[in-house]
Amino acid sequence: VQLQASGGGLVQPGGSLRLPCAASERIFSNVVMAWYRQYPGKLRDLVAAITSGGSTDYADSVKGRFTISRDNTKNTLYLQMNSLKPEDTAIYYCKISSWWGQGTQVTVSS
Repeated sequence: VQLQASGGGLVQPGGSLRLPCAASERIFSNVVMAWYRQYPGKLRDLVAAITSGGSTDYADSVKGRFTISRDNTKNTLYLQMNSLKPEDTAIYYCKISSWWGQGTQVTVSS
């Protein structure tokens, strides 16, 4: 399985981005999907996760601003990011079961 993350880019503080992560083939619905982010020189941190039942979990720093969702029919995971802050600047990675996407850069700057 290959995962293709996209949607990153440069956005001003307070702006929004939506990151899709498309799987190359059908992903069984009973897997956990998640988004991580990585700052330079740091380990990847969990941003948000969603179970097959739709339960979600978020890092405290993004609660109320980010929303994770999944569309099993399209084999795609999403991360809607609103009210972006400069500290959200990082490379964002999707993870579905044990597979990782290649990462997409998000830069929040005026």
